[in-house]
Amino acid sequence: MQSVFRFAPSPNGYLHLGHAYSALLNAALAQAAGGRFLLRIEDIDLLRCRPALIDAAFEDLAWLGLAWEQPVLRQSSQFARYRAALDDLSRRGLVYPCFCTRKQAGAGAERHDPDGAPVYRGACRVLPPAERARRIAGGAAYALRLDMAAALRLAGPLTWDECGAGETVGDAAAWGDVVLGRKDTPTSYHLAVVMDDALQGVTDVVRGKDLYAATAIHRVLQALLGLPAPRYRHHDLLRDAAGAKLAKSKSAAPLRQLRAEGMRPEDIRVRLGF
Repeated sequence: MQSVFRFAPSPNGYLHLGHAYSALLNAALAQAAGGRFLLRIEDIDLLRCRPALIDAAFEDLAWLGLAWEQPVLRQSSQFARYRAALDDLSRRGLVYPCFCTRKQAGAGAERHDPDGAPVYRGACRVLPPAERARRIAGGAAYALRLDMAAALRLAGPLTWDECGAGETVGDAAAWGDVVLGRKDTPTSYHLAVVMDDALQGVTDVVRGKDLYAATAIHRVLQALLGLPAPRYRHHDLLRDAAGAKLAKSKSAAPLRQLRAEGMRPEDIRVRLGF
């Protein structure tokens, strides 16, 4: 079977060196394996993801010398698929509506997830069906959460193939009842990424180590939805002089700024080890 790699940025800011590293690594691995390299635009956040940023990402990646298959899948075009999957999980009693605000959801947390966020204690998990229906009919805002305990009873212990480590055991329970969608947005990163990797036949998911622990969630969703499990490789993150990972939210220098300052594509490649 031909290997398929992908680079999947979220267009909520300009691409920086961290994105360039991940994109170049995926492209290099695809070439070495005689496989395919895909680009996917993860634009489920319709408020922050803007067409101009998508165009800028295409321009930056082409400037780096990368080429990818057409057409490019945009997650904003796939909402009906995600909603159908959520409806299926709901019918099976694996998803429930949560009416708590973000502040309420974190109140009284007894533990934190691998990202450091408070783990939801599950107040809405035990709401009677009639009360859920009443609140939804009244127009209450809600998130759709995975009943992780119920999901794990069905999915059982799950592992994945991690490059360099072999069979790896994750801890999905550490995340608690994660949000899979909202009233106005029928998906989350977790649900969309596993569905689209399966749709596109991705065999190798190569991404940053900041997503290593979340792979346990993805394996649960793959098992529940009958999706194949790709191989995984979580690479080191690029960091600034202070040791913090490069991030759009922390004003990491965009590639287009580096280009304007005179850097060439070959300079970027040498700097990143390609």
